[in-house]
Amino acid sequence: MHNPAAAWMYANLLRYARGDQFHPPAELPPRVASLASGGGTMSGMADREFIRSLAREHLSRGDATGWFDRLYQHAAGDADALPWADMWPNPHLIAWLDREKIRGDGQTALVVGCGLGDDAEELRARGFDVTAFDISPTAVEWCKKRFPKSSVNFVTADALDPPPDWTGTFDFIFEAYTLQALPAPQRHVAIDCLARLPAPGGQILIVCRGRDASDPEGAIPWPLTLEDLSRFERAGLRRISFEDFVEEAARPPAAEAAGSAEPPARRFRALYRR
Repeated sequence: MHNPAAAWMYANLLRYARGDQFHPPAELPPRVASLASGGGTMSGMADREFIRSLAREHLSRGDATGWFDRLYQHAAGDADALPWADMWPNPHLIAWLDREKIRGDGQTALVVGCGLGDDAEELRARGFDVTAFDISPTAVEWCKKRFPKSSVNFVTADALDPPPDWTGTFDFIFEAYTLQALPAPQRHVAIDCLARLPAPGGQILIVCRGRDASDPEGAIPWPLTLEDLSRFERAGLRRISFEDFVEEAARPPAAEAAGSAEPPARRFRALYRR
């Protein structure tokens, strides 16, 4: 389904058809409303160079994560200012959940770097008892305003230093695009911390941009290599599956006409188990 607005609405219709308890956002997301009317594009709305300069400013001071909350504050409630805020669940999460016929049945789930909350809401709709965290207090409050009736526990926390009582407690953990926004030293710390959070038999699903080790590292968000992800195994987890694929970017009609949609991106989807 190439129209993101249609995809967002279709996903919610599926929730209704499954009999899920559906808590819609307080209003139709502006980006989805714009796309539904044929205006705008899914990508390119956020000023990516501004975002990279903001990240570089903080990184130059040895602060790998402070720029996240500054960006959310700068967005001032406009999701179009956030390049990762597609305002519907990650399609690679949905595809995996559907293919594997995953139902939560009350199991605990954790969403890492939850952003504006769509992935957490998808897992909640499938029966998980969900905790979702972001290092940005502004993002967490935004989630609570978007989903005021949700049972998801939206909290502020740091992937580099998660709460000690989370260790060994989650049945399922989902991480997408957060690790690739961290420089290598902090990424290694985050992986080691996340690897401690699954319960015995618990799983972590990772979705990220991917590259070969011989490819240029590029700019933030840095595509990861298989070697980067292998740190989960060195931290004591077992790799269950690894998928390397090229994602065709969603191309709404306006983007098709203008030729402004993003080029295809290489993705990795990896599953690890304790």
